[in-house]
Amino acid sequence: MKALITGGCGFIGSHLAEALLDRGDAVTVVDNLSTGRFENIAHLVGRPGFSFCIENIANETVMDRLVSECDLIYHLAAAVGVELIVQEPVQVIETNIKGCEAVLRIGARYRKKVILASTSEVYGKNESVPFREDADSVLGATTRSRWSYACSKAMDEFLALAYAKQLALPVVIVRLFNTVGPRQTGRYGMVIPRFVQQALADQPITVYGDGQQTRCFTYVGDVVRAIVGLADAPGAVGQVFNIGSTQEISIMQLARRVVELTGSASSITLVPYDQAYEEGFEDMRRRVPDTSKIAQLIGWQPRVDLDGILKRVIDYFQTHQG
Repeated sequence: MKALITGGCGFIGSHLAEALLDRGDAVTVVDNLSTGRFENIAHLVGRPGFSFCIENIANETVMDRLVSECDLIYHLAAAVGVELIVQEPVQVIETNIKGCEAVLRIGARYRKKVILASTSEVYGKNESVPFREDADSVLGATTRSRWSYACSKAMDEFLALAYAKQLALPVVIVRLFNTVGPRQTGRYGMVIPRFVQQALADQPITVYGDGQQTRCFTYVGDVVRAIVGLADAPGAVGQVFNIGSTQEISIMQLARRVVELTGSASSITLVPYDQAYEEGFEDMRRRVPDTSKIAQLIGWQPRVDLDGILKRVIDYFQTHQG
């Protein structure tokens, strides 16, 4: 099997590339390095079956060749991170929608299966937790740029399902819930790497809002295992699947646990959303997935609990402090 991974120099993409190579697949990574880092795949260079291309997925000539040579596409390329969403809304919308459209159009040209990485953000302000795949999306006003990412990824899903219905393109959509692990950075607001780096430096840990908002964090290795399992499952085609942990924790409790596990002298400071992001910023209070659908189809459950995730991330930053 030869896989093409868009956004393969990113945090999740690099772990996916590694896992596919380990099982004997050939892997080609394409990434423009806007948010991904070449360092994430440097250790894969030279491995049999691995190749990479530093290019934008909007380059039709390059993408046509790469898609024609692969067996399936893992489309992970996207603009991610709350800070980037607020600071660069044009980049977020254009990257997500135009990039996805290009991948689907060329994928349909060669009838290649597409695994589309979406996000729990598409549920928006829906308060009916746990979220089922057929739950409503409840998004804020268009004047709040914070919701542009959720809307752009929802459009990606609509487009993928339209290609599946009208052109019989085999697609699988995966909605990821707060994936965490080694190689993830806090550069665009990702909370666990940011907390861990602050704790290791004995700096104040900055909790946005009142800290009572809750999230469920999933280890990247578990997420990759789920994505690959769904890609291999014929029954997944044309479907949407949540991938996430159901172990819920408040962000304040998370900050305290990071302090405890690192033995840090850090204090915990609350920062209002308006100060952290922008005036009028809105956030969801809870984000918990219903994972019964993926469990029923391929028997997937996360294996690494929150403490296991935190210990792996702490160890990564302690090893890579330089």
